[in-house]
Amino acid sequence: MKTLLTENEIAERIAQLGEEITEAYRGKELTAVIMMNGAVIFAADLLRKINLPLYIDCFSASSYENDRSTGKITVRSALKLPVQGRHVLLIDDILDTGLSMKYAVHYFLELGAASVKTCVLMDKMLESKQFEHADWVGFRIPDRYVVGYGLDSGEYYRNLPYVGVLTD
Repeated sequence: MKTLLTENEIAERIAQLGEEITEAYRGKELTAVIMMNGAVIFAADLLRKINLPLYIDCFSASSYENDRSTGKITVRSALKLPVQGRHVLLIDDILDTGLSMKYAVHYFLELGAASVKTCVLMDKMLESKQFEHADWVGFRIPDRYVVGYGLDSGEYYRNLPYVGVLTD
């Protein structure tokens, strides 16, 4: 496996993101929504760097099956807390096609969220996307299949403290 992002690089960028998000939401009712399962490790580290009171909830929707996007969204777990009138920060591990993120943003707005902004650890540089950009991006990466720091291949590698590219 080739290392793409080291543990130290990730930690430094997350600290910066936490400061930026803290300033953006100061004085607002914030609900952080973690896209499961991939974003759980990133979100845990990020949320500890956001110096504000906030609600935390989880949402699971995916277009992936066997390491490939199917083009269809399947909701596996809905929100437990209400988002009506609250500002939502949607936290995800990676923005590739953006299909899941596009779906989630519209879903939360339909539930009456005051606003929905997005934060991703990585934005994969792809030509065609369903969702053009995240409000906060940790790293822009090439179009490679990455694992570690929450991302998996067949549910393996999520617990690695860095992001790597599998090699043959």
